[in-house]
Amino acid sequence: MAQAQNRFETIANQLPIGRDALSVRRRVEAMEKLLERMFVIPGLNRQVGLDVVLDLIPVAGDVVAAALGAWIVWEARNLGMPKWHIARMAGNVGLDFLLGAIPFVGAIPDFFFRSNSRNLKIIKRWLDKHHPDTSLVEGEVVRGRLR
Repeated sequence: MAQAQNRFETIANQLPIGRDALSVRRRVEAMEKLLERMFVIPGLNRQVGLDVVLDLIPVAGDVVAAALGAWIVWEARNLGMPKWHIARMAGNVGLDFLLGAIPFVGAIPDFFFRSNSRNLKIIKRWLDKHHPDTSLVEGEVVRGRLR
């Protein structure tokens, strides 16, 4: 019983559930990976994610993908990023939604215009400047010490 509790606490401590910049960074990176880089298309060696898959579902898929992209923008807003960054990120999500709304061929532009990856890049740049303790070094998080 004690071993199971210790294992649970170890896993719970690794979850990015806080409101600090490091936790937000981890959540946003995980969402971007889910939406844009979930698996590789064999033969093309091109990573795609849930965003492209959802585009295959008419209307509802585009709405769900836009809502998930808007969540990334909401997390950035909660970090206190400037309004012009938020507006730019919202514009990326809106353009992605409009491109995805084209019947039958909406997944093709989404395959090349990755709004969530663009938004993650904006967030990372801002975090690296204003919260350098969340920077990544060779895949490991630096926060006073290497993990």
